[in-house]
Amino acid sequence: MSIDEQSAAGNVGKSDEQILGRFAVDDLEAILTTANTDVDEAIHAVRDNADAIFTWDYEKGTRPALNKLYEKAKHSQWNGQTDLDWSIDVDQQQFAEMMADMQQMEFQTRGVDFTDTPFEHWQRPEWIELAHQAQNWSLSQFMHGEQGALLCTAKIVETVPWIDAKYYAATQVMDEARHVEVFAQYLDTKLDGHYPINTHLKLLLDDIISDSRWDMTYLGMQIMVEGLALAAFGLAMQTTPDPLLKQLLRYVMSDEARHVAFGVLSLQEFYAGLTDAELMERQEFAFEAAVRMRDRFLQQEVWERMGIDVKRAVKLFDVPAEIKNQDPFQQLLFSKIVPNCKKLGLLDANDGWLRKRFDVLGVTQFEDWVDTGEEYLEMDAVAQDRAAAAAAADGAA
Repeated sequence: MSIDEQSAAGNVGKSDEQILGRFAVDDLEAILTTANTDVDEAIHAVRDNADAIFTWDYEKGTRPALNKLYEKAKHSQWNGQTDLDWSIDVDQQQFAEMMADMQQMEFQTRGVDFTDTPFEHWQRPEWIELAHQAQNWSLSQFMHGEQGALLCTAKIVETVPWIDAKYYAATQVMDEARHVEVFAQYLDTKLDGHYPINTHLKLLLDDIISDSRWDMTYLGMQIMVEGLALAAFGLAMQTTPDPLLKQLLRYVMSDEARHVAFGVLSLQEFYAGLTDAELMERQEFAFEAAVRMRDRFLQQEVWERMGIDVKRAVKLFDVPAEIKNQDPFQQLLFSKIVPNCKKLGLLDANDGWLRKRFDVLGVTQFEDWVDTGEEYLEMDAVAQDRAAAAAAADGAA
């Protein structure tokens, strides 16, 4: 019996159609009919349905792991204007040429045939321009996602009932403001164009912000969005030849690792007391978030700007349907999400409902990778740089 047949039979949970609004997870037609309708608007309002919660219990350290994280966050603040070397010249053309060459090699390996397609007569300049636009798009989505994190963490400060969590979340608000600042500055001063927010990312952020339950803000942002961002930033840092972007991403990643750990440490305690029905709602939310994040990487806005039919481009460039769930890039983006969902008990609750969904997405193999509960200690870029500076100073003395 398939997952949807089990749901229809009333065994557990909702069907994919009820959660996603489409019958099949990989229904490309349905995915591409979802569009951002207010790309020219400067303001986007979402109703926040949550209560602001005061707590009169000010005892600091009741939750030692959160207190430890808070102390680490205070010592790991950095300044985007003074800790990053903005004097570095960025050669976007060099990056675009490198990415275009890598893409051509991939096409040759896969044996992609461009006959009778819009790409049949493309020469190297067109492929370089595609890589150029893809970088602008990718970094724009990073920037928009960081603003989503800024709003969500401000909401967590308001809604979480524990003082230790409020303290830490306040440091993350500062982190996220800094991330929006540096990504916007990089796009404005080193690249040559922004993209509007991707519709799938926008819908996910709207869902997270509008949900009235404080733990759903944690789950949607700290575990799902931040978890995927941590993996995506790591991949981007490995591939870019730009030392400024490498430095920027390294600092952002050190913050993001703490943010994901914050979600794990907070939700692990809370989820231990939930019923199966309550856990099912969280599993369904995690699955919907995972699919929305996967869908956004179709970068349909890039194809539109390049004047290419989006559906034809996606069908040609995406991994063929029969091996879609074996795309290593898509899979690796979930390498932080899956082990953290397992640690929270979401992967195997309700007879492994979320595990079965992640099997469909082809990402379950990451379940035993390191979770982010302590990983942030290894990724503290600020502490590493300060230690290196101190060692250099001692050597000079």
